[in-house]
Amino acid sequence: MIRSVGAMSGTSLDGVDTAMVLTDGVEIAGFGESGFRPYTAAEQDVLRSGLGCWPEDDLADVAELVETVHAQALSDYGDAELFGFHGQTLSHDPANRRTFQIGDGQVLADVLNAPVVWDFRSADVELGGQGAPLAPFYHFALAKHIGAQGPVAFLNLGGVGNVTWVDPLRAKPEESGALLAFDTGPANAPINDVMQRHFGKTFDENGETARSGTVDDELVQAFIAHPYFSQLPPKSLDRDSFRGELSDIEQLRPQDAVATLTACAAAAVARGVQFFPEPVSHVYLCGGGRRNTYLMELLAQSLDAEVVDVDHIGIDGDMLEAQAFAYLAVRVARGMPTSCTGTTGVAAAVGGGIVSKPSPAAT
Repeated sequence: MIRSVGAMSGTSLDGVDTAMVLTDGVEIAGFGESGFRPYTAAEQDVLRSGLGCWPEDDLADVAELVETVHAQALSDYGDAELFGFHGQTLSHDPANRRTFQIGDGQVLADVLNAPVVWDFRSADVELGGQGAPLAPFYHFALAKHIGAQGPVAFLNLGGVGNVTWVDPLRAKPEESGALLAFDTGPANAPINDVMQRHFGKTFDENGETARSGTVDDELVQAFIAHPYFSQLPPKSLDRDSFRGELSDIEQLRPQDAVATLTACAAAAVARGVQFFPEPVSHVYLCGGGRRNTYLMELLAQSLDAEVVDVDHIGIDGDMLEAQAFAYLAVRVARGMPTSCTGTTGVAAAVGGGIVSKPSPAAT
């Protein structure tokens, strides 16, 4: 078993999650320490300045920030044998076979004096896959770890929502029928943007602002009529894919906008579960959105399954994405696939990622 640490900086731009997993890339033997390094408001402004940009743009300040903060966040894991570094997604355009997560894993390998796996998505996208979501192979291992005896789903509510349908009775995640995964739609990102703009807060704590507002049902119905929601999975989104479609909602009274955006996030999930190959007994919630009690209530009302915070089954829901990249790093290092047709739509199982070892001068 390998002591691997994953680092995830998601589309919500709140900070860097780090978590250790003890794994051989197949089974999960245990969990180690975890941590969170929040971005300051000034750092978030730097990151936002890079959203929508590509490698050919002048992004030196964004790259330096991402690498510096990750180096700080990962420096406490002195006993780690391997690191998985996702980087910060600035742009994602799989239709044109492009995706961009800024941050150089070689820089981190030199600073941390340990191997770093990074650039997890490019190979999948270059081969025609969506490049996202990538956590499903870890979700498959988790379903086996908790002893699930039939299909279950893992719903991650980050800046963008994504869901994984898992049949844990299959032998391997890349096996046909083992997994189906896709982005459900916008989740926390547009809510957080409104909260920041109108209330000076980074998120809607406990869904209190949404609960104080009124949902505009007509705008929710217009949102869910978007062709994306009838498109067959696998499929994925960029953080700002729906910015134009959500502009009318953002013109509402601020608390009504937050309520309506929250209802849109729930409606997107409810539409997405219709694509599951078989019904699930449980939907396990992870990501920051699970702390939005208003959103949780909407999901419980609209999903025909038991909706459970993964914390209640002994899994740290705040760190699941970071754990996923710790797990995937081991798979990449061992030459194992990290995505397949059922997760990203790629034609064959792909093991994406670059392994960077410390430069001789850095050791």
